[in-house]
Amino acid sequence: MTDLSSRNPDWWRQAVVYQVYPRSFADADGDGFGDIRGVTERLTHLAGLGVDALWLSPFYPSELADGGYDVADYRDVDPRLGSLADFDAMAAEAHRLGLKVIVDLVPNHTSHLHPWFQEALAAGPGSPARARYVFHDGRGAHGELPPTDWQSVFGGSAWRRVPDGQWYLHLFTPEQPDLNWDHEEVREDFRTTLRFWSDRGVDGFRVDVAHALAKDLAEPLRDLGAPDLSGEATLDRFPPGTHPFYDRDEVHAIYRDWRRILDSYTPPRMAVAEAWVPGARRALYARPDELGQAFNFEYLQAGWDADELREVITGSLTTARTAGASATWVLSNHDVVRHASRLMLPPGTDDNAWLLSGGHAPGIDPVAGLRRARAATLLMLALPGSSYVYQGEELGLPEVADLPFEVLQDPVWEQTGHVRKGRDGCRVPLPWTRTGPSYGFGAGAAWLPQPESFAGYAVEAQDGAEGSTLELYRAALKLRRKLLAGESLTWAGDAPAGVLDFVRADGWRCVTNVSGAAVPLPAGEVLLSSGPSAAGSIDPDTTVWLG
Repeated sequence: MTDLSSRNPDWWRQAVVYQVYPRSFADADGDGFGDIRGVTERLTHLAGLGVDALWLSPFYPSELADGGYDVADYRDVDPRLGSLADFDAMAAEAHRLGLKVIVDLVPNHTSHLHPWFQEALAAGPGSPARARYVFHDGRGAHGELPPTDWQSVFGGSAWRRVPDGQWYLHLFTPEQPDLNWDHEEVREDFRTTLRFWSDRGVDGFRVDVAHALAKDLAEPLRDLGAPDLSGEATLDRFPPGTHPFYDRDEVHAIYRDWRRILDSYTPPRMAVAEAWVPGARRALYARPDELGQAFNFEYLQAGWDADELREVITGSLTTARTAGASATWVLSNHDVVRHASRLMLPPGTDDNAWLLSGGHAPGIDPVAGLRRARAATLLMLALPGSSYVYQGEELGLPEVADLPFEVLQDPVWEQTGHVRKGRDGCRVPLPWTRTGPSYGFGAGAAWLPQPESFAGYAVEAQDGAEGSTLELYRAALKLRRKLLAGESLTWAGDAPAGVLDFVRADGWRCVTNVSGAAVPLPAGEVLLSSGPSAAGSIDPDTTVWLG
């Protein structure tokens, strides 16, 4: 593959980025967990697929209290996944194949095993070590009550008491204490981390929970007045930029500081924010002097409805243009139900209730789900901006909704008292071959059980098979490279109801039928179709590219 990005510092603006969840991608040493050498061995799959970059979810030392997002050392590799030498070899091979490398950065919190936090526990109240985190005295006559009513994203109070009586903040699991970003030592340590990975040739960073770093810790700490809700559900209760700990205006000074570091490299390192905030606020993170790009979750959350999708697409392009950034599009990731299943759920369906039912209430036709997922993919890949593809979606993998409760690993399951099933169903290890104890994932069983149906989705089963989802992705990404031009689209003024129809700057036309009936096929040469249709028409749940 020609490495066009080496000659184009703006390669990320319309890239296709493949998300690798390392523990579920490929297991080279046979211990049941994916590892860095497994990624290296399978890089030819990504190069052959036609993506521009791979993004690795956390691979740092971690006890896996939250799937690796509890980081004990930001500048090393978890020994179970390999070594820094393995990482360097992986990055070198990726670059040889023309692939950029993006790593996950988790700046809001560390693991409770991080040396800083262990030092803070030993040092006691009022110590400089505790100042790096958010420690606070409790309320009540004896400090026995949490300092505020703030709730963890995973359920329960966001405060945990330590034996000496103080409480520390953890917006996620208790094993993930929040850092104090008012502390200069914290800021300097992450500058060091940015340089460490950039010096090793990393091309960019995905910033986890980018909107949570700045917090209002002025006394007295403010309650949210909603003790049954997590912070993100209370954003609209405060004027923009003033929530006690989410999306505060002060966070942008941090990213302007980071951008100076990222721009000191040639080419500049890219960054993308995970910020669960409304579009107008999301644009701030994507400004050229900050991270440059931000994930667009409105698109992921949109239903399979033409009017809703068109509104979200139009709004997302406007938001990106306002920021001077390119738009981002994503259908699946490590935190949500895979879109081959999710897009088939009736509007208003509670994803968690569906998971708790084992995927039976309502039941989903996997054939219909795959057809809709393929149509959604071709629509996404035709949009201006960057597409982020989650591992396994190129195989059409559905959510594994029927994982037995006893095998669940996501902390959400325990922390909510078995109320929320969690995200394990989208993290089940990939199938590479039709047979074997883990369908080619590794030499033995995988850390999460794979259903027998995975044999039919395996890379081996789809490779070279006409009409397979894998071959559709390969064809689409190859064609996309040839057709891509400009960062805008023009909507057709005469599209039938339930149809999305737009033209890119170079005449590339995308038509998606979201209605329940066939619609006429417009004039033009059919370049690619997500599925078969009757002659002269586009069947429901089908996208066609025309030239």
